[in-house]
Amino acid sequence: MIILLTFSQNHLELFTSWDVNAVLERIGSSHNIWLRCIHLRDRTAIATIVKYFGLNPSRVDMIFNHSSLGIDEDIEDCLFDGYEILTHQIKNREFEVARGSIVVGTNFIITFETTEVKILSILTNNLQKRTIDIQKWGIDYLLYLIFKDVLNNYHTVFDYLSRQLDDLEDEVLGNSSDESTYQKIATMRQSTRFVRRIFQSIKSLLAIMDYEDFSWLTPPVKELFHQELLHNVDSLWQEYQTLRAWMSELMEIQRDNIASKTGERINRLTILSSIFLPITFLSGFYGMNFKYMPELEQPWAYPTVVSVMALIVIGSILYAKKQRWL
Repeated sequence: MIILLTFSQNHLELFTSWDVNAVLERIGSSHNIWLRCIHLRDRTAIATIVKYFGLNPSRVDMIFNHSSLGIDEDIEDCLFDGYEILTHQIKNREFEVARGSIVVGTNFIITFETTEVKILSILTNNLQKRTIDIQKWGIDYLLYLIFKDVLNNYHTVFDYLSRQLDDLEDEVLGNSSDESTYQKIATMRQSTRFVRRIFQSIKSLLAIMDYEDFSWLTPPVKELFHQELLHNVDSLWQEYQTLRAWMSELMEIQRDNIASKTGERINRLTILSSIFLPITFLSGFYGMNFKYMPELEQPWAYPTVVSVMALIVIGSILYAKKQRWL
């Protein structure tokens, strides 16, 4: 699906279609353009879009093959950024990740989304309803809004992570957890590990804005990036580090809990072995079948030996409980 948003001071229009040519025909030269390509896996269609906007043909492979995360500075036909966005939705006990590419030119932004990015859909709806005044701004301000919403998304994700970790901490500290709890924490930590790369990518973008030949942002929008988004990135980075440390701490505690429970099981088995060791000795002693064992002929021998065995078991159990081994 392709969503075309065109806007200028006196114009704002939204058009949706699966036909690339139909979408491109509706683009006016005097308008700013946001083209959202969702689930677009047709190389020919991608090549048509790349050619229409005068981009380097090598961009087709970069878009189709999901170029690695970060800003591409090798070709200067546009501002090209491969993105990854962590969502708070869970699949197979892991957080889902939205991947794609964003292309910025003089009057256009193209976002290629392998899966529909919810925050971009919300932004599109807000622009269509004119709840955000975009018409007096250029395309670079739209880029600012996209990055602003991406960062705001992480506040939601981190809040969700905090609530999940609160529940897991109750399990861990309440000693009601098992080995699956450790796996939950480990999976959560592993599925959020690449957030570091995302923030580094955004910081790299903010850093290259200071280059003298960086022409993709106007000074007012560049100032917005530095004043608002840079502080937001730093704040989120600190929160992310705190969450990672929290996960590591819970994993350590849970490892200790598992080791403690394993030790308790071993202690119980050891105590049981100690209780039945003298009984085994008596059984083995009277199983030697020597001819001259006078007590074997006595009528009281069997109940006496059984009573001694019972006393040994009861005495051993009472002693173990007194010592708090059981």
